[in-house]
Amino acid sequence: MSEPLLSARNLSVRFGGVLAVSDVSFDVRRGEVFTLIGPNGAGKTTVFNLISRIYTATAGTIDFDGHRLGEIAPHRIAGLGIARTFQNIELFEHATVLQNLLIGRHIHRRSGFWSEIVFTPRVRAAERETRRKVEEVIDFLDLQHYRDTMVAGLPYGVRKVVELARALATEPKLLLLDEPSSGLNVEETGDMAFWIEDIRDDLGITVLMVEHDMSLVSKVSDRVLAMNQGEVLALGTPAQVQQHPGVIEAYLGTADDATSLRRPAS
Repeated sequence: MSEPLLSARNLSVRFGGVLAVSDVSFDVRRGEVFTLIGPNGAGKTTVFNLISRIYTATAGTIDFDGHRLGEIAPHRIAGLGIARTFQNIELFEHATVLQNLLIGRHIHRRSGFWSEIVFTPRVRAAERETRRKVEEVIDFLDLQHYRDTMVAGLPYGVRKVVELARALATEPKLLLLDEPSSGLNVEETGDMAFWIEDIRDDLGITVLMVEHDMSLVSKVSDRVLAMNQGEVLALGTPAQVQQHPGVIEAYLGTADDATSLRRPAS
């Protein structure tokens, strides 16, 4: 069993009189796809926002790769190796695919203002390395055809892949995917599953995902955490979670619906 890359312990967050997350604990192991499921309002995205430091926990801790995230400034989270996509796509629409990826790569820039102005040999070398890494991501996600296309002119499904590409351009250790199948058709969702598996298996990146599509959850997840009303309901493999009576009632409605959570036989 691999060691945890991220550990959340006794997380709680309160907004006024509402306890949005209550005493939530889990580990995300290196090299796995770990998925949070639950109905709207279950607290899944709130957990994402705690990891991203958009929110600050009322109680509890999150440790990532030797760092206590609650002690890290929000703008330094990406530099630790955490990248994120959003349910509502956040891209620069009037920039090309290549330019969006280059912007995502900026966290690796180490040169100062004057060296950028003079364009020193060190800056030129860093620029070449940045271009090389971005082109690798474009090739990995088969975005060559859209490389120089403005994002505003792209189909929605391609935009989702571009947002994924921009996150990968940061070379993260942990990739947070917020509803990656949202707005996608069946074929596009199948492609997204393919990319997620390749990100884990070929790139060795750990994935933490929030997702409603149970077929995608079943296909790519190593473990699943089910939440309800801000609390942990069940934790285990997709097959184990689907057997939990509370999960069937809260998320799937009937026992027949639960079969969609089973991982297909390999």
